[in-house]
Amino acid sequence: MPVNTPELYILGMGHFHPENLIDNGFLESLDIGTNDEWITERTGIKTRRTVLNLDYIRETKNQDPMKSHEASLWTNGQTGAFAAQMAMTRAGITKDQIGLVIAGGCSPQHTIPAEACMVAAELGIEATCFDLGSACSSFAAQMNFLNNSKPETLPEYILIINAENTTRTVDYSDRSNAVLWGDGTAAAVVSTRRKGKLGVLGATLQSDPSGWNKVAIPTGGHFFQNGSAVQTFAIRKSGETLTKLQEFLTREDYWYVGHQANLLMLQSVCNRAGITEQRHLYNVHTFGNCGAAGAPSVISQNWEKFKPEEEIALVVVGSGLTWGGLALKVY
Repeated sequence: MPVNTPELYILGMGHFHPENLIDNGFLESLDIGTNDEWITERTGIKTRRTVLNLDYIRETKNQDPMKSHEASLWTNGQTGAFAAQMAMTRAGITKDQIGLVIAGGCSPQHTIPAEACMVAAELGIEATCFDLGSACSSFAAQMNFLNNSKPETLPEYILIINAENTTRTVDYSDRSNAVLWGDGTAAAVVSTRRKGKLGVLGATLQSDPSGWNKVAIPTGGHFFQNGSAVQTFAIRKSGETLTKLQEFLTREDYWYVGHQANLLMLQSVCNRAGITEQRHLYNVHTFGNCGAAGAPSVISQNWEKFKPEEEIALVVVGSGLTWGGLALKVY
């Protein structure tokens, strides 16, 4: 195995999940033909969080997504700031040191401005801001972009934000989608000039644009997907991406962090790849599908767990259809 010297490091990661809890009992109370057994057997998800007011969900089932913004506890700018503050604290830097802010994900709150500007304004950061999104694959897309950029063209510290408050787009009369989504935000401070806890050994990103209409959120509309076809695709592409990342990894006992769509899908990928339960890290069972924030939030939640010389394979799959991943080493 070739030993790569990272040119891009993750110095700190952060996460935030809103306080309002949607458990399976709550979804059953909506009388949409579901219960804990049905949900657990199909998704492995027990609880999820939402920025929405729970009474609003009960009374309206979010039939008009445009009204969901008024029923939200937090804006994407605010949840992004919460996660970013944790990432900056872990990185040991202040907001004044951030030279670039990049955001992206499945559920931007506005068509314009860039969500990165909203987060930066919330934090009081004065820096260049732009969005780089590829749905659930956004974190891999952002990191792949930076990993392939000339280091000398980048500022010393870059803040990446994936604010995913996607429950605003969920139709809570549709049991197939209502059971999947939860809200969460992930953040990372990265640098090409300062060594950090995680180094990028390799990054990959690919797309099949012919499947653009398989998973979508129309502007002002509800999330929809071709569920069975997308899950089969996601399992296959996760396996292929993992095989590609193994070219950069030097250890067989790496940590696996997959796209947090549902637990059964993750377990299927692990079973096919021979990854043991002990090496599989996930949070989808308690937070649901948090889109682009899912996989990076798992790493953030396990930040103190990782020991020097360990390696991590992060794999994500998203709308587009786009898939990618990162091979990471702990320092």
